[in-house]
Amino acid sequence: MNWHDQVVLVTGGTGSFGRKFIDVMLKEYQPKKLIVFSRDELKQHEMRVNGFEDPSLRYFIGDIRDQERLRRAMHGVDVVVHAAALKQVPACEYNPMEAIKTNIMGTSNVIEAALDAGVKKVMALSTDKAVNPVNLYGATKLAAEKLVVQSNAYAAGKATRYSCVRYGNVVGSRGSVVPVFLQQRQNGILTITDERMTRFWLSLEQGVQFVIRCIDVMQGGEVFVPKIPSMTVLDLARAIAPQARIENIGIRPGEKLHEVLISEDEARTTIELEEMYIVLPAEAMWYVFDWRSRGQSLPDGFRYASDNNSEWLDIEGIKRFVAPFDQAYTNGN
Repeated sequence: MNWHDQVVLVTGGTGSFGRKFIDVMLKEYQPKKLIVFSRDELKQHEMRVNGFEDPSLRYFIGDIRDQERLRRAMHGVDVVVHAAALKQVPACEYNPMEAIKTNIMGTSNVIEAALDAGVKKVMALSTDKAVNPVNLYGATKLAAEKLVVQSNAYAAGKATRYSCVRYGNVVGSRGSVVPVFLQQRQNGILTITDERMTRFWLSLEQGVQFVIRCIDVMQGGEVFVPKIPSMTVLDLARAIAPQARIENIGIRPGEKLHEVLISEDEARTTIELEEMYIVLPAEAMWYVFDWRSRGQSLPDGFRYASDNNSEWLDIEGIKRFVAPFDQAYTNGN
């Protein structure tokens, strides 16, 4: 894809991912136009005063719950990156209808508006919590994934194509445990919910670059899953504050011991490539691209989970991951 010719809109453009995506796009890809779509005028103002002022940038105030506003914002857009969501697990549990309105109905609005506007490609961001979900956030993201993938059927005969990227925890993003541990380090006590807990991790830069690569190769209907390392939460705590006392507070409602990026059932329709897995749509008449000729099928019973991962970060590796956030936190305090 020649990004210089593309008009790109990012929902949730003022969030952690959105800001990094826009930063990378401006520095490395220089699209014709970049549209930041979000509902918070203060965050848009903060982006402007912090250097996000480029002739290609446009700022749209709007909520993905408002389909008419999305249609207006997507006029002339080629690529939509759908990153807007309510993602804090406790907040979604306490406000279930709000989570449904944003994560499910909002995604439906993005799909409909993109189809009406003739957008070429829509890439939606998902999460490992969408696989075998145990909390409402994961359930809404699973529903959003299904909407995105199957909406390619509605786009039959038109150019619009929809795909998803699904990955794990982003180090230092909003809601990440890393800033919490950095703050708790001052008191000498770090709270973790269970010492056995494992998670997939990647950096914001890795997440953004993976999304960009997947937009380039998507045909519509795929769920792209990167191969990323796991770490234990206990090792993360020790890497951030080796002298601190660890206090176990117990697993919270809606929390898993281990996360899954590909379930055993999904593995049957998943292709493995060198740096990613691609979950293909099952029995979709509109899907004709042959990924199977480019990769290999997975063995029976395959399950890509944070506790059976072949790639792990040790404490030194974790320190390199969190070093930028540690430095920023130290300088800010």
